Amino acid sequence: MNGFDFLLGSWTVTNRRLGKVLVGSDDWTEFPGTTTCWSLFDGGGNMDEISFPTLGFRGCTLRLFDVGREEWSLYWANSRDGLLQPPVVGAFSGGRGDFYGDDTHEGTPIKVHYAWTGTTTSTPRWEQEFSTDGGRTWESNWVMEFARA
Repeated sequence: MNGFDFLLGSWTVTNRRLGKVLVGSDDWTEFPGTTTCWSLFDGGGNMDEISFPTLGFRGCTLRLFDVGREEWSLYWANSRDGLLQPPVVGAFSGGRGDFYGDDTHEGTPIKVHYAWTGTTTSTPRWEQEFSTDGGRTWESNWVMEFARA
């Protein structure tokens, strides 16, 4: 529990996102964000809402800790479609969190990986990667760098 306590509070977020995913593109776009994260269940969960003002939408992540399995499940949704995405599941070790799940991208089955690094610093970092070959190779497609607001 309490693995995501580092994220509590308000942040400014520098986002870098790949323009076209899973096509070998190297065209990254940078845009700002702001987010606030609050605790649930005395550290056994949390939620944040992030705003992307230049893109005109918001997102939220619900994170829940499974006490029996000692792992986190992370659920993402956004205001564009209002759909809760399948969870990524994992844990922290040595200040790094790795979370994996199955999803689809434009009809193609993919593996999804979220990596949280710098969780013991004042500038944590989140990265999203997709794989179309069962996790043998990964393409990074979204990076968020956090700074206290």
